[in-house]
Parts: sequence; structure tokens; C-alpha cells
Amino acid sequence: MFGFRFVKFQPSDYVIKVKNGKVIQEGIGLSFHYYEPTTSVVVVPISSIDVPFMFEEITHDYQTVTVQGQLTYRIVDYKKTIQLLNYTYNLKKKTYISDDPSKLAQRVIHIVKDQVKKQLALLPLKEAIQSSEQLVQRITSEVKGSEEIDNLGIELMGLSILAVLPNKETMRALEAKAREEILRDADDALYERRNASIDQERKVKENELSTEIAVETKKKQIRETQLDAERLVKQKQNEMKEEQLYFDTALEEKRSSLIELAITNKNAQADAKAYELAAVMKAMSGIEPYVLQAMTNMGMDPNKLIAIAFQDIAEKAEKIGQLTITPDLLQSMMSSPTATSTASNRGGQAR
Repeated sequence: MFGFRFVKFQPSDYVIKVKNGKVIQEGIGLSFHYYEPTTSVVVVPISSIDVPFMFEEITHDYQTVTVQGQLTYRIVDYKKTIQLLNYTYNLKKKTYISDDPSKLAQRVIHIVKDQVKKQLALLPLKEAIQSSEQLVQRITSEVKGSEEIDNLGIELMGLSILAVLPNKETMRALEAKAREEILRDADDALYERRNASIDQERKVKENELSTEIAVETKKKQIRETQLDAERLVKQKQNEMKEEQLYFDTALEEKRSSLIELAITNKNAQADAKAYELAAVMKAMSGIEPYVLQAMTNMGMDPNKLIAIAFQDIAEKAEKIGQLTITPDLLQSMMSSPTATSTASNRGGQAR
């Protein structure tokens, strides 16, 4: 309304507000009201910018190569940049009023291209194709120290060279040469493998023969060792047999001595018993038989006494008219030896 407007910028923009030729406000991501007829705005991007590139250069051996890559930079000194390039922003159309911002990327690419040209001029084609990493290191170091980069107020954040490619004819020639070298290496590898196989077979056969000889030698040593062991065993067995015979002979001699001693002892015992019996018989020769029998029955088991009593009754059966043995007598005789003895004295009746 009446030329007064409001504008808001992103945090990735550095904004300078100029009114009547004087800077009245500057900063990152500003938002403000302005009067359109008297206000101009300078907007400088502060985020990183990626710029791809591809150009052709000549190597040391005059071969054309195509260099493909990408560089990343950002503006660090806004005042230097806006002194060299016009970054005035059209607030109504929301675009720059000139194409200077796009020229900054081209200037950086020209600086990088100049350094690539210098480096490739020192390298032959084969080395240049395989030197991407080396080129990046050298060019980055040269560009960062470049006075022109410093004057632009920018900082090189990164550089990558994706490929250094020769033209199609040169590429086919290199491929053919590399293919021939690969085939030659393959043939050499095949011959070496065959020779190695032959040598390996020879070594295997030699090892087999050596193994057989070693096995036979070992068998011979084992057999000799077994024979020596058997001889020692037999010698030991003979010695043990001789020792056993010696022990058996000594044992038999001892047995003979023991037998003679045992016979002598038994004869002496028999003589002693005979003398004892003779003395006893001589002492009892004048004693009546019934006295001897009574002496014999002294201390005898009651059951044996009953048996002797029944034997005496049986011997005098012709003198006994009738013999009665009651069940009580038999029961008492079977239940208690003492009772049996008592019952025999009082329960048996002969008539």
C-alpha cells in the first residue's frame, strides 16, 4: 500500500538493506518492511554451491582428454563478492537484476580449468588417465592458495575429478594394447602353470619314492626292534624258569624235612598215647565192670543215659514180663532233658 511492503528471507541468505545509497541493515535471514521506491536489497547466498564441469585438455604427449568432475564452494567474504559482482535483488520479481551471480561459478570453473591444464601438461596420457586422486590434491592446494579466489571472497570446499577420458580412437588403441598385454600375461600364466604342474608332479613322485623308502626302512627298524625284544623276552623267560626250578627244588627239600619231622612227631605222640593207655588199663585192671560203667556215665547227657537205660532193659527182656511207658513220660522226655531224667527215675515201671 502506497509502496510499503514486507519481505522475509531464508536463513541461507545474507541480506544487505540499502536505502538512499546507505546500508541501514544487514544480516542473515532478515525480515523487514521497506519502501519500494527508495530501497534496494543485496542478497548473497551463504550455503555451499555445487558446480559440475567437463572440459577438454591436452596431455604432455599431445593427447586430448576429457576431464569430468565437480567442485563445491561458498561465499565467505560478502563485501569482496558484492564489490566485484552485482547481487542486487529484485524484490518484486524475486530474482537478481543481473546475471553476475551465475558468472561467479564460471569464474571458479575457469580457475580450476587453468590448474587442470597446468597439471595435465606435465603428465603423459597413461599417467593422466590414472591420476585423478593426484590431480585433485594438487589442484585443490593450488586453488586454495590462489589470489583470484581470495579476491572473489569465496572458499573452495571440495573438488572431485570423476574421470579423465581420452577420445574414442585413443581409448580403443589403449584397450587393444591392454588386451594384448592381458592375453600375453594369460599365456605366460598358462605356461608357468603347466611348468609348475610338471614340477609339482615330479616332486610328488619323488616324495612318494622317498616315502616308500622311508617306510621300508622304518619297517626294517621295527622288525629288528621286535626281534631284539623277543630275544630279551625269551632270555628273561629262561632266567625265570631257572629261578622257578631253584625255588621248587628248595621247596621240595624243605617239604622232605618237614615230612620227616612230622613223622617223628607222630611216632612220639603215638608212643605217648600208648604209654598213657597202658598206664590207664593197668590202673583199672582190678576195678569191677559196673564201677567202670558208673564212672563212664558220670557227667553224661541225660538223653544218652536214657538210651543206655533202655539198652539195659533190652538186654534183660527175658526177665521182664511187661513194660509200660506212659505218654506223659515220653512227653516229658522230649520237652526237657532235666524233666526227662526225673521222669525216668520215677515214671517207668516194670512188672
